[in-house]
Amino acid sequence: MKEDFFNLYNHDLIRVAVAVPALRVADPAFNREQTLSLVRSAAERKAVLALFPELGLSAYTCDDLFQQCALLDGCLDALARLVGESRELSIIGVVGLPLRVDHLLFNCGVVFARGRVLGVVPKTYLPNYREFYELRQFAAADAAHRETIDILGQHNVAFGNRLLFRVEGQPNCVIHAEICEDLWVPISPSSYAAMAGATVLLNLSASNITVAKADYRRLLAASQSARCLAAYLYSAAGPGESTTDLAWDGHALIYENGNLLAESGRFSDEPQLLTSEIDLERLVQERMRQNSFGESARRVSEEIRRFRTVDVALDLPRQGRMLPERRYERFPYVPSDPARRGERCSEVYEIQVQGLAKRLRSTGIKRVVIGVSGGLDSTHALLVCAQAMDRLGYPRGNVLGYTMPGFATSARTLEQARRLMRAIGCQAHELDIRPSALQMLKDIGHPYSRGEQVYDVTFENVQAGERTSHLFRLANMHGALVVGTGDLSELALGWCTYGVGDHMSHYAVNASVPKTLIQHIIRWVAQTERLGAEASRVLSDILATPISPELVPGDGAGPTQDTEAVLGPYELHDFSLYYTLRFGYLPSKIAFLAYCAWHDREVGSWPDIPPDLRHSYDIGEIKKHLRTFLERFFKLSQFKRSCIPNAPKVGSGGSLSPRGDYRAPSDSEAAPWLEELERSVPERARPLPAKSWGLAKKASASQRHKG
Repeated sequence: MKEDFFNLYNHDLIRVAVAVPALRVADPAFNREQTLSLVRSAAERKAVLALFPELGLSAYTCDDLFQQCALLDGCLDALARLVGESRELSIIGVVGLPLRVDHLLFNCGVVFARGRVLGVVPKTYLPNYREFYELRQFAAADAAHRETIDILGQHNVAFGNRLLFRVEGQPNCVIHAEICEDLWVPISPSSYAAMAGATVLLNLSASNITVAKADYRRLLAASQSARCLAAYLYSAAGPGESTTDLAWDGHALIYENGNLLAESGRFSDEPQLLTSEIDLERLVQERMRQNSFGESARRVSEEIRRFRTVDVALDLPRQGRMLPERRYERFPYVPSDPARRGERCSEVYEIQVQGLAKRLRSTGIKRVVIGVSGGLDSTHALLVCAQAMDRLGYPRGNVLGYTMPGFATSARTLEQARRLMRAIGCQAHELDIRPSALQMLKDIGHPYSRGEQVYDVTFENVQAGERTSHLFRLANMHGALVVGTGDLSELALGWCTYGVGDHMSHYAVNASVPKTLIQHIIRWVAQTERLGAEASRVLSDILATPISPELVPGDGAGPTQDTEAVLGPYELHDFSLYYTLRFGYLPSKIAFLAYCAWHDREVGSWPDIPPDLRHSYDIGEIKKHLRTFLERFFKLSQFKRSCIPNAPKVGSGGSLSPRGDYRAPSDSEAAPWLEELERSVPERARPLPAKSWGLAKKASASQRHKG
């Protein structure tokens, strides 16, 4: 598969198109040519599916002209030409037209591909209120007397509103079509179709425009895609419909599980073709995990057994390089839109603050103890502590902050810790752990206590353990809780000192917040000056400091160890964590999505992100760091996650609490993931330009496992 690794169709993605053609009322020949042009354009863009509006071959606004044989015959002739022209195109088309069956007239969607009609779907619910009076011309789907029809010289073509179209070679692509009002009712036909297996739901719509109706369409399509754990494609009539009494905005939408992927312009006089990619695996993974979806299907099993499946032979364009047009965020835990990012940061704080405030209320304890290192995690946890005190009406002096310099604490981080505590207004204490750590090293006979420069895992973890031990005893002495600072990224990688180390606390406010989100929240707090100008200045300095455990001595000016030089960049690890934990994707798919997100140097939609985050990775580098993540996540680190302290779950990206989202054996292997990575992901790489990660020192064995 490596030669086609860079093709989206080899990673359970498909490209789809939603079209809004120009049309003329009651001119099927003109409408056919407009439709055909957009079908060809969609095929050229390698889409597997093209959706068109309701009654698009006739126009929706024909009124009683639907009862004229010339119009009905013209629409059938237009369909014949359209289907015939599709013979050389590898795409499924879905168009609307009026169709006579057994002396009844139906408002239909016709599904066709490769020169054949695959099925015909009549509209289920016909609106007959306000400006609508479809019952004047049409019969509802349930009025049909048969399940197959003859059309365009084809016999026994599937007919009905319970049809599924499954693409051969991509079993996760199962399509269902409904028409306009079918979405507006309490239980849409597509709800049953999703439970019967449909993953791509289509709506051929006309839907005239009135004030605020577009917002309601978005709400309906988004909620239907979310409830059904499906993609939802929507195409509404646009330029050319009659404006005798109504107006039309030509609204096209593509949703995936509640998320808007693409939206057309509205009120355009020109035809529009909207494309994006659907992640089919995401949908089936969600259904597999969300057992209530399966329970819902069980409760309506009689209804979903009535669905029929039509297999569609289609050659998917699996050869050659084809990356998604859809944008994959570099930071999946962080919205790229600045306004939404601010909302997300505020909400994360509220969740963490509520968790800590509840714990303090329930215990009757009014003080907290926290170790402040001058680095990212303790900074964020300290901000949460301060806001929890504000919420409870306690003074910020009830936060007892301790910075605890050790053998490797740099002047920079020590000064940052002091400045931060002053700016927050908590109690600020300084406790030198070197004497007690040296005593322990003497007690156990460590070579460092005899003057030898041995900086092994014991040397490192004695310091981490001393800090945590002091914090717990200080909490006992002051009647306080120890607030943990370790984050989700460190738990995923096992980058914490087990037990009496940074692994343990009374309550761990950051345990489901990944490192990249912490960075962006701190940046947001600094930029908004929520805590004042001085706090913003120190927060900016903390963000610019290389991430380091500061456990091995150096020159003292700045951190000597560089965590990312040992582990790899947190931005890639958090990317891998999100798609591993949230969706269970194959390593090759995670690598593909990471390449889509990170291979381009241009980060145009992140104008406010500092230059040190504007860089790229090639596939070789992505594979290297993903290998590290897989080994540490699946093989080395679960035992630490099996006994972590209580902590509030923050995001849908999951938590690693054994009492919450994730349960796994502590002695599992990483072999299947590593084998798939090596087998499926190419090694092509280029040298990475210099990046401001700090000092890139060679990792010792102790650094690689960090306790």
